[in-house]
Amino acid sequence: MKRILFILPVVGFAVLLGVFFAGLGRDPRALPSAFVGKPLPAFQAPPVREGDAGLSNTDFQRGEPVLLNVFASWCGPCRVEHPVLMRLRAQGVAIHGLDWKEDAAAGAKWLVDNGDPYIRVGSDPTGRTGIEFGVAGVPETFVIDRHGKVRYRHVGAVTSDVWETKLRPLMEELRSEP
Repeated sequence: MKRILFILPVVGFAVLLGVFFAGLGRDPRALPSAFVGKPLPAFQAPPVREGDAGLSNTDFQRGEPVLLNVFASWCGPCRVEHPVLMRLRAQGVAIHGLDWKEDAAAGAKWLVDNGDPYIRVGSDPTGRTGIEFGVAGVPETFVIDRHGKVRYRHVGAVTSDVWETKLRPLMEELRSEP
């Protein structure tokens, strides 16, 4: 009996250490998304700039994979990723934007001052649309297939490395799907 009482805490401690070290190996940006593998929820976001079309879920059902980038002018990492998005758009990558939790005028000014990599841009001043997607913060980028289904969620800035190792291979794979 004394032997079991001695071994039990040692085994318990070993299990706790195992759980701890397993958690250390996980990517902290790999947040689960309830929408991966499902169609985008129905939404209609007004335009950032007056006279533009805005953004809706039907814009993602046009026969090609598209990136949906959720951004804000006040977001530091969004400023870091912006030149990468501009290069991708210049290369012909289809990108739509959702300006999250800010006045449309601030988003419009940001795009005028820094360039606009988006085909369409919607405004989400209350954050409601982003919340429906499961957005926890900005920037976040979703890969949407030709049928409007969310295939991947990237949390954090899109860097050249993220594009080359994660997003580009998936976009190429999706282009070859029926």
